Amino acid sequence: MGDALDRLDAEITECRRCPRLVAWREQVAATRRAAFRDEEYWGRPVPGFGPHRAPIAILGLAPAAHGGNRTGRIFTGDRSGDVLFAALHRAGLANQPTSTARDDGLELTATRIFAAVRCAPPDNKPTPQERDTCAPFLHRELRALAPDLRVVVALGAFAWAAFWPAVRAVYGVAPARKVPFGHGALWQADGAPALLGCYHVSQQNTFTGRLTPGMLDEILARAKRLAGLT
Repeated sequence: MGDALDRLDAEITECRRCPRLVAWREQVAATRRAAFRDEEYWGRPVPGFGPHRAPIAILGLAPAAHGGNRTGRIFTGDRSGDVLFAALHRAGLANQPTSTARDDGLELTATRIFAAVRCAPPDNKPTPQERDTCAPFLHRELRALAPDLRVVVALGAFAWAAFWPAVRAVYGVAPARKVPFGHGALWQADGAPALLGCYHVSQQNTFTGRLTPGMLDEILARAKRLAGLT
């Protein structure tokens, strides 16, 4: 299982299947943001992060242009990551509350984080074709985690929608009717991990109070219960 994830991570970082995303991620890495002008950007697809045996998975949308696309680790070096990893630390699922660089010493417990699309997209909006092109990576990651995985936390409606083809492909399970996304929405079925909805940890949601630290804490507490960790 570990070898499968290692091979997957290596393959992801070399992917060039989506011309628009390749052009954008490399343009961002070349021009850089003024605050990071002296840094060397990652500028490649971003693999998953966390232990190979994890009962909890957190599924996001895509790396941020000046976050994961800069640092090479998902939700690392941006405001969304500041919120997410602080909450994971409060929940006892991370050894520190910050995630700033790939070598910052961060370790996750029982939790793996990855995205439905592995490259930073313009305006944070992948196209349906880009989502579908990247989907096999999501399927393979879920398949490698399957022996231990008990719950997937979907951050936002895009990740929620990306889960359904993946659970069908990996587990052979599908809901009888469309399950709408919502914060705290829960879907469960025999033979598949539970799916738990959470508003995305975007600045738009956290700055406006649509997603508060308390709301995120409750989602992670529910995820731990569903995973049998409490």
